[in-house]
Amino acid sequence: MKRRTMLTICGRSLARAGIAAGLLEGASAARAQEPGGREILERVERLLWGSTVQGEYEMSITTPRWQRTLALRVWMERPRRSFVRILSPAKEAGIGSLRIGSEMWNYLPSVERVIKIPPSMMLQPWMGSDFTNDDLVKESSILDDYTHKVVGATAVDGQDTYQVEAAPKPDAAVVWGRVLYLVRKHDFMPIKQEYFSERGELVRVMSFFDVRSLGGRVLPTRWEMLPVAKPGNVTTIVLKDAIFDRPVDEAIFTQRNLQKP
Repeated sequence: MKRRTMLTICGRSLARAGIAAGLLEGASAARAQEPGGREILERVERLLWGSTVQGEYEMSITTPRWQRTLALRVWMERPRRSFVRILSPAKEAGIGSLRIGSEMWNYLPSVERVIKIPPSMMLQPWMGSDFTNDDLVKESSILDDYTHKVVGATAVDGQDTYQVEAAPKPDAAVVWGRVLYLVRKHDFMPIKQEYFSERGELVRVMSFFDVRSLGGRVLPTRWEMLPVAKPGNVTTIVLKDAIFDRPVDEAIFTQRNLQKP
């Protein structure tokens, strides 16, 4: 009798152990299926930019004292080179920015001069906006210059999102102490990017809105940059039209083209 009782107890213990092992294996498999931080940001980058993009954008700059809107034409072949041309208003029309590798030039048609931008100026505001020269031409790469990890998950407007932290590599020439991304889980749609200083202070926030079909993909078409230290300032970029993943004419990325507004 005692022997049967002991066998029953052992059998139950083994069954419980088997169930626990199965649960652990299931949890491990679920974790293995979750994407890593780099994979999530790669999906975001591909969605917003593709391997190339040729598009028309509208940039609206608002401060407590003034407001203006620029129409832009953009060509990017990531990550090597990019070209931005202002189409309007008339006062700024023809101004261009060219970046090849780590070098950048601006063309000013009013004085018919090409000006090379030194590395120290890459973080200066572009055309008075809350975006920097680096933002517009994408010299520093969130994929190449940072490491990435998923640091949490949260719900935004009822949608589950990943929280992905990008931290600079030790030898990377970047300004941000870290960048925190919120990315929707089911379709990898970016919702927000928070930029922190090396001291851990929140400096600016970029939010994404107006998700719709454009250029053969579904993506956010309005991006808002808010600088934390400048209340009342906001820069909004609206994507009006775009062609993704098509070869860009080599002649676009030349100083000769830069001087032909």
